[in-house]
Amino acid sequence: MPSLPDRLLHPTDEHSMLRDTVRQWARTDVERQAMEHDQAGTLNVALLHKAGELGLLGVTIPEADGGAGLDAVASVIVHEELAYADPGFTLAYLAHALLFVNNFYYAGNPAQRARYLPRVLSGETVGAMGMTEPSAGTDVLGMGTVARRDGDHYVLDGRKTFITNAPEAGVFVVYAKLDGRLTTFIVERGFPGFSTGAKIDKLGMRASTMAELIFDGCRVPQANLLGTEGGGITNMMRNLEIERLGLAAMSLGIAQRCLDAMTRYAVERQTFGKPIAEHGQIQRYIGESFARVEAMRALVYGVAATVGPQHRNRLGTDAAKLFCSTAAKEVADHAIQVLGGYGYCAEYRVEQFWRDAKLNEIGGGTIEAHQKNITRDLTRA
Repeated sequence: MPSLPDRLLHPTDEHSMLRDTVRQWARTDVERQAMEHDQAGTLNVALLHKAGELGLLGVTIPEADGGAGLDAVASVIVHEELAYADPGFTLAYLAHALLFVNNFYYAGNPAQRARYLPRVLSGETVGAMGMTEPSAGTDVLGMGTVARRDGDHYVLDGRKTFITNAPEAGVFVVYAKLDGRLTTFIVERGFPGFSTGAKIDKLGMRASTMAELIFDGCRVPQANLLGTEGGGITNMMRNLEIERLGLAAMSLGIAQRCLDAMTRYAVERQTFGKPIAEHGQIQRYIGESFARVEAMRALVYGVAATVGPQHRNRLGTDAAKLFCSTAAKEVADHAIQVLGGYGYCAEYRVEQFWRDAKLNEIGGGTIEAHQKNITRDLTRA
């Protein structure tokens, strides 16, 4: 059980009820389908729709607009609990609920919200975000996708890659350069000149899918400008902090799952006439893993309490994502070592969590990017 005070994990009764709801669903329905979709490399779209029925796709959206009206702490709770059962599905959830829904809502106008929110909050339409490019990942300002004006439309040309939910999504938040300035657009799958590439195979997070977005003279109505021309940086930075908290919370869920798995196994497995939990080498793996999990939880929830639409904490969210992504991979590695051959095989699923953990050192900002950002902020005069 976590030692962090409950008031930090659950500031209100709504947060506590949210965790109970998500945990019950995650450890039954989400857990049951996890191995199947990891092995097949497919997104369970029906399960994402169920998340909509449970009200989980708009956790950070005001109640007046159909959301739950909760905060970054609530988002962290959902991502932690879902990742404990299925990190791959949770990544698809994050791409929908944060990279599209949260991003879109706080940049959109009332007409855009009325048009798109109902179908993405219900899960009827899957959402995604297009930012990363084949030659421009962390270097966002180096992106090559461009937009130009053409009457009452914008015309987009370029490519995005490694886009989570791309094969299934019906609507996308897309970043492009308009007159050299980063600008955001809402692109629907059916727009002329837009298509997606073949599904990209990957090491982990296989229960979420990804593909390229291809813009070949893609015509986007003027009404689908998201925010203002040149306002893409503002939109991106507003959403970046809650995205990084979501990924840090996923790392926490992964680490907690691996800690639980190795602890149970160490009690049950015997060598040389006693449970392996009594061997010093195993105690080191379990003890260090527990310490990491507790530190992750304190950092993620502490930072989440400081983040909101009007409250920024870039330094804290960079630190949370940096520490938690690496710590989760280390805890997963410890779990494999404690389980030995069983850890390397699929039965206990720790090998899946090890594969999944690696993504968080890359996606949503590499660990090197976080190190750079933190150093720059700390040394800024």
